[in-house]
Amino acid sequence: MFNIPYTVTSALSRLSAAGFEGYVVGGCVRDMLMGREIHDWDITTNALPSEVHEVFSDNKVFDTGIAHGTVSVLTGGGVLEITTYRVDGEYTDNRHPDSVTFTRSLREDLSRRDFTMNAIAYSPADGLVDPFGGQEDIKRGVIRCVGDASKRFDEDALRILRALRFASMLGFAIEENTAAASRQKSQLLKNVSAERINVELTKLLCGGGAGEVLRNYRDILAVAIPQLAPMFDFDQQNRHHIYDVWTHTIITVEALPSITELRWAALFHDIGKPASFTMDEHGEGHYYGHAEAGAQIANEVMHALKFDNATRERVFLLVKFHDTTVGTDEKRVKRLLGRFGEEFVRQLLLLKRADNLAQSEKYRERQQLITKAEALIDEIIARKDCVSLKDLAVNGRDMMELGFEGKAIGEALQTLLDAVIDGLVPNEKTALIEYVKP
Repeated sequence: MFNIPYTVTSALSRLSAAGFEGYVVGGCVRDMLMGREIHDWDITTNALPSEVHEVFSDNKVFDTGIAHGTVSVLTGGGVLEITTYRVDGEYTDNRHPDSVTFTRSLREDLSRRDFTMNAIAYSPADGLVDPFGGQEDIKRGVIRCVGDASKRFDEDALRILRALRFASMLGFAIEENTAAASRQKSQLLKNVSAERINVELTKLLCGGGAGEVLRNYRDILAVAIPQLAPMFDFDQQNRHHIYDVWTHTIITVEALPSITELRWAALFHDIGKPASFTMDEHGEGHYYGHAEAGAQIANEVMHALKFDNATRERVFLLVKFHDTTVGTDEKRVKRLLGRFGEEFVRQLLLLKRADNLAQSEKYRERQQLITKAEALIDEIIARKDCVSLKDLAVNGRDMMELGFEGKAIGEALQTLLDAVIDGLVPNEKTALIEYVKP
């Protein structure tokens, strides 16, 4: 029925031959039913961890999550995680069970899982085991908790963001009771680690349905990131801005490709507007300095969410410069390329293009200028023009031989780069040395 790797079916067969049950379960079964690419195969069994060790005694077996019944089996096709059916105890921290009890019942194991679409098991011998209607929910495009939604979220508050993330990634709707419980229990997200919130929100933002989730569940998102709330329904009171700040932000997010730093930059690009708002004598709103303010807020939020430095720095710069005019002046574009690199400048233009789409018709006309700037970058790169110090035909050693020392070396190289970009001297070693020599 399904195309399951031989390594997985072989493991299921070995469990069966030893007198145990074995099924693939969870996300891999959901994705099989949806025809999606599968990256991880999770196996569940009624065999205890010690019995799994015996079944796979000729393999290397590691107790990677033994407290929760998970062992990892090293096979020729990679590592398989095999977990014993279990029933979870109380979740006093709203995240992890205080205790785990192993069970021989597959139904009991499936009943503890988060959503019906993830509570389906399959084996080639027995077919699908779906006691909670997960297949029907998948067909209907619905995310529904297994059993009592409030209890599921009490057990693990991260499931609230997982519901939103799946809604974005799969384009599913969250079932009414599940949605209501997610809002009722949203404050429990404060008990979830920053790293886990980071992962779920990043996947949510990069999903094809991110806009709908941002529209419908902004109250939950504001628990995870309180700095978002001032944007909600904030009237820009400016003739060029036809949406409130949050609606404008959503449209900008939707207009960008699913690239982590771009989607986060879009979420934050106008987050500094509410605090920067002023009104002139004509009753029109202005937001002087909002990009710089937004960059600082973005940096603070991403630092709190434990982002890696490279992603945090990229988002900071994209937000800080999203209102900067790139233009079509070749010298200016070259300096931007030299300062930030080609990838950043292209991403900045993508962000500006999306930003323009979420504004008045006047701003949308600016798309032509962005297209021209992109074409100019193509030409500069194709010609392999000198735009940075590393492109110069001379280096620091050459400057030292001319007698420059310390800071003067870097200053001399920068003078040469500016001269090359301005067309005052060709990027040729002899000409450069002659130009800069004392």
